[in-house]
Amino acid sequence: MIGSTLSHFKILDKLGEGGMGTVYLAEDTTLNRKVALKMLPAEMAADPERLERFQREAKTVAALNHPSIVTIYSVEASDQGHFITMEHVDGTSLDRLIGAGGLPVEKFFQIAVPLADALSAAHERGITHRDLKPANIMTTAGGRVKVLDFGLAKLHAPDPSADPEMPTQALTQEGMVMGTVPYMSPEQVQGKPADNRSDLFSMGVILYEMSTGQRPFRGDTSADLVSSILRDSPRPVTEINVELPDHLGRLIKRCLEKEPTRRFQSALDLRNELEELQREAGTEQSAIPSMAVLPLADLSPDKDQDYFCEGIAEEIINALVKIEGLRVASRTSAFQIKESVSDIREIGERLKVETVLGGSVRKAGDRIRITAQLIKVADGYHIWSERYDRELEDVFAIQDEIAQSIVEALQVKLTPAEKGGVEKATTSVQAYDYYLKGRKFFYQFRQQGIEFARQMFARAIIIDPQYARAYAGVADCCSFLYMYFESTEDNLNEADAASQKAIECNPESAEAHASRGLALSLRQEFEKAEEEFETAIRLDHRNFEAHYLYARSLVGQGNPERAAELFQRACEVNPEDYNAPLLLSQTLHGLGRETEADESYKRTLEVIKNHLELNPDDARAVNLGAICLTHLGEREEAVQWAGKATLIDPDNASVLYNVSCVYAQLGEVERAIDCLEQSITSGMGQKEWIENDPDLDPLREHDRFKELLAGLSQSK
Repeated sequence: MIGSTLSHFKILDKLGEGGMGTVYLAEDTTLNRKVALKMLPAEMAADPERLERFQREAKTVAALNHPSIVTIYSVEASDQGHFITMEHVDGTSLDRLIGAGGLPVEKFFQIAVPLADALSAAHERGITHRDLKPANIMTTAGGRVKVLDFGLAKLHAPDPSADPEMPTQALTQEGMVMGTVPYMSPEQVQGKPADNRSDLFSMGVILYEMSTGQRPFRGDTSADLVSSILRDSPRPVTEINVELPDHLGRLIKRCLEKEPTRRFQSALDLRNELEELQREAGTEQSAIPSMAVLPLADLSPDKDQDYFCEGIAEEIINALVKIEGLRVASRTSAFQIKESVSDIREIGERLKVETVLGGSVRKAGDRIRITAQLIKVADGYHIWSERYDRELEDVFAIQDEIAQSIVEALQVKLTPAEKGGVEKATTSVQAYDYYLKGRKFFYQFRQQGIEFARQMFARAIIIDPQYARAYAGVADCCSFLYMYFESTEDNLNEADAASQKAIECNPESAEAHASRGLALSLRQEFEKAEEEFETAIRLDHRNFEAHYLYARSLVGQGNPERAAELFQRACEVNPEDYNAPLLLSQTLHGLGRETEADESYKRTLEVIKNHLELNPDDARAVNLGAICLTHLGEREEAVQWAGKATLIDPDNASVLYNVSCVYAQLGEVERAIDCLEQSITSGMGQKEWIENDPDLDPLREHDRFKELLAGLSQSK
């Protein structure tokens, strides 16, 4: 069919196939527009009943006029058969949007409300969809929801206000099961008559999946699944996802009642309930206190305590970010903005927070003075302030007191699990001092900085041999050196040993388990790595590194679908980070989900540009920005950005690798392989990553590329 012409429609591509026909992308040569063309197979067209059903679909859906229901253009016939033309929806189906943990609450309502509104419009016209499922729901790049495929619609006696010419005869025989089993109502799976309330059950299944990432009914076989639909009571969504509004759990439960009389009796009622919940959720979201913690000013006599000042601020951030009822700007954003902006109001506006914690540290001998002020951005007034003149060994207690004072000042309610305050990971102030020096240099993401950080963490361990976070720091340094700069067996072995020791020292540390997961994944012990990453996420579901590093591990294993889900979650945990969204974009591109990938590249580029405003010499950010520009078709700008990255850090293996990706996507194969070879020479040795990175696909058949991979294999 592709390339042929039906009437004045040229067939361009095949979009899908179902029980009611094959759908093609076509061009209307008269109106110069793209359409979706649904063709009835010849054997079905010969069946009068099936042909009537096909024609009825066009008439019933064409009678609807709703922004969230696909628009029917025409009913046509040609020598090759019967077909209808309809609006071509360029977007992403809902089944591809729902990740492992479901959708964010805001996104949930953005889809759920118009979906319920579309059902309400159809039901008012006497139309029951009867095959509602995520694959039949599209979201466009502009965020609009579109319901597709009313091919299984069943007509009922119309409302008195409905079109009197609307046909009402039901062509489906009683006892015939129609629909998609996981989303079918109890009456559907039993072959009983189904009405609008059956759609509401299907809607409940979809809402359950949107809010949790799981289906409410499961089974290894169709029979098991049918049994589950008829008998099981699914686990409440609010137990699976504790961030959901309580009333949403009751709403979804009502949709999933076995008896139709106990469900919502109209989609309009459901829509109204969802709208009210959306307003309440928006109010709650806006009511959540928000703040940023800036690095404290160094007032020490020698001005050599910047690492210590930043470390104290970071510890306070780490304690506060675990509190669900408080939104805290990321360390990266808060620390960068302090370098270029001094006005509290501008800082609040740039970071989108209501309050800012600032202060100073004066460290002299065994004494320390810390001042802290919590300032309201709107008027510059102090909400709370305090000065602490203590012995240096009291620094842990001071951090905890500051965090607790902030919680009280902002009137945040804590759960029992959130009342632990700042984690006291060591009793030695000297070990802690070395640890903070290590963190300062680790964040530079340069080989010399990471090597120095490893030395500082090692010194901390000498002082406190049970310091789990220091062991995790050593492991991370060795893992990152192996990944980006020096792929030696020594680094791999040290990462393995240090991460194991970190867990032995503190089995409840999410940080330690994430470090262990990374070390194991680099050793290609993927099953064990998965266990460690899953444990880290269970211990702290807001741990960015656990999600991000887990996703990277899955890319190296050739599991892009699951990797995309985890990269998405990492983006949600830390919206200011640019690494996770870039890798999410690349993963979506590799999966062929181009519309999603393009939107993701656009969002990533904005994050990178915002980052570069505060940190213009970040070679990695410039480099990844070049990759975004490449995929967005901005060839000249992409080359400029790639060139700038190499000027900033010309010998960085990671920079060279990403420049290779840019040239590969631009079709400059030889230049790409030159950069890749330089990257490998400079220490890039992640063979599994190179094998699975979709940005390098244009190089794979080149002899030089194969030789490089072969060389990496021999060096392992």
